Amino acid sequence: MDAINEGKSRIVLTEYSVLNTSSSDYPGTYGPGGYWSHENFKKKLKINVVKHNATEMEFDIIGVHEAIANAFRRLLLSEVPSMAIEKVFVYNNTSIIQDEVLAHRLGLIPLKADARRFEYRQKDDEDGTEQDTLEFELKIKCTKNPNAPKDSKNPDDIYKNANVYTKHMRWLPRGDQGSMFKAGDVGPVHGDILVAKMRPGHELDLKLHAVKGVGKDHAKFSPVCTAYYRLLPEITLTREVSGEQAERLQTCFSPGVIGLEERNGRKVAKVINARYDTCSRNVFRYDDLKDSAKLTRVKDHFIFTIESVGAIPPDVLFVEAVKILKNKCRTFLEELNKNI
Repeated sequence: MDAINEGKSRIVLTEYSVLNTSSSDYPGTYGPGGYWSHENFKKKLKINVVKHNATEMEFDIIGVHEAIANAFRRLLLSEVPSMAIEKVFVYNNTSIIQDEVLAHRLGLIPLKADARRFEYRQKDDEDGTEQDTLEFELKIKCTKNPNAPKDSKNPDDIYKNANVYTKHMRWLPRGDQGSMFKAGDVGPVHGDILVAKMRPGHELDLKLHAVKGVGKDHAKFSPVCTAYYRLLPEITLTREVSGEQAERLQTCFSPGVIGLEERNGRKVAKVINARYDTCSRNVFRYDDLKDSAKLTRVKDHFIFTIESVGAIPPDVLFVEAVKILKNKCRTFLEELNKNI
């Protein structure tokens, strides 16, 4: 690769600096005349799913500017809606947890409810409707266990309801919600989340209202544990490295990145998979190895990871983020056309 193309498409990690970090174009999308080409962009754009399950997805976005990748990240964190407990009505709380702290903890409990099936609650509406509100009840009291073993000191043995978990929340259907949803479809994602610890004489009597919201209003509405991306690492060995040097070179990188193969009775280093390297630049610590490897990152290849809280699968969350970005672009273009 020549220096001009490398400057556009690669970030180079040297011993004391990082080169080619700034750019004003989409790498690889310019045509022969030097202008941006929509056709080139469509050809370059690729999405490859590497790992996918119910709560986590890792995939590659290839051929886009970092602003687009960052837009998806920000949308997932702050603008894709979800359901969370917003109102806590405290009828009785004799536990040692203050009302405000308890309400905050309840608000952070992830719910299975699909926000796409609900409306936003009106600003001045205190009670809500079946279209915009899920109601739960948390009513529990701690008592002594009369059948507890006499020699036991375990609170779980000597007390009843010593620990309050999310499984103790009971859904109270409103209107036709009972025919539209099942309790398992709208309740907490996990039933074993600890809400409070109690002792005999402690009691909770609460009503909880869950509403639709977005993460930019409060973190409890964020549908993801996290969403992040990083550039694809590239490692190129510039010369043959063998023997003890090869073994030392292997330790300079993350496990699985550099391998050793037998070649004419010698151990020779080779790059196996640079994808999961952290680009720590440890190789530059050794004077006899610093010239053996070139570290770069591909500017338009993003390794994107989404970790859902469990209410909506990560692939669906990404599609929702794309829809939001499309709507923003459409609104922006409409405003431009009005002014023109």
